[in-house]
Amino acid sequence: MFEAAKGILVLLAGFGLLSLLHHDVAHFALGLVRHLHLSPSGRYSRIFIKAATNVNDDRLRMLAAIALLYSTARLIEAYGLWHERTWAKWLAIITGAVYLPVEIYELFARVSAVRLTVFVVNVLIVAVLVYERLYNSEPRPVPATD
Repeated sequence: MFEAAKGILVLLAGFGLLSLLHHDVAHFALGLVRHLHLSPSGRYSRIFIKAATNVNDDRLRMLAAIALLYSTARLIEAYGLWHERTWAKWLAIITGAVYLPVEIYELFARVSAVRLTVFVVNVLIVAVLVYERLYNSEPRPVPATD
């Protein structure tokens, strides 16, 4: 269910990006910052608004396409996990482990409690998934056909 929720959320975000086509994205970003009662001169608000000024329709389409690919992969994984498919369990291990090199890089760039916690939690999740797949999986009985 969690993977399906991630897939649906990213799919909705992709449609949200497409809704910004032919609009002033920087103006939208500024309005969002104000709506959230954040200071437009704050560090993260400025970064967000500056990033929005560099967005054009081609970038929006590319980001929406990436969101579609990501959400499709998550929904396929969710389907496989829901139906207890072996390939989906391996896919879950791979998609969990793919973030580890980035997290290691981030830790070397600047160690923080949050980065270290995220890394440790992800390592534990991947380790549990690998252990479950290798040592606790029983073969599923094949349904009888009449």
